[in-house]
Amino acid sequence: VQLQAFGGGLVQPGGSLKLSCTGSGVTLDYYGIGWFRQAPGKEREGVSCIGINDGSALYANSVKHRFTISRDNAENTVYLQVNSLKPEDTAIYYCAMGHPTLCLLPYEYDKWGQGTLVTVSS
Repeated sequence: VQLQAFGGGLVQPGGSLKLSCTGSGVTLDYYGIGWFRQAPGKEREGVSCIGINDGSALYANSVKHRFTISRDNAENTVYLQVNSLKPEDTAIYYCAMGHPTLCLLPYEYDKWGQGTLVTVSS
């Protein structure tokens, strides 16, 4: 079972990226999926998460109205569309899978993918 996050890169302030989280050996639609980020010297923080059946989404206040999480079950992928990027969004972004109760908390997840680096800079 593997999760893989990709799609990061260098983008100017105000720019956009689409991050992807794919599963190998696992069907992601059976799990809640969370996106997290960790900036240098800071703790890992929850960015967004999406539920299993109804796909209900939750966002951290810092990214609300700028980031959008979505599922494509046919592609076994969860996306995070990140818009209006700010320098403070610079971090390694991770996806994780599990059956969380509080889905923006990292300890609620038991399987993590490797991160993808997002750098926002002019």
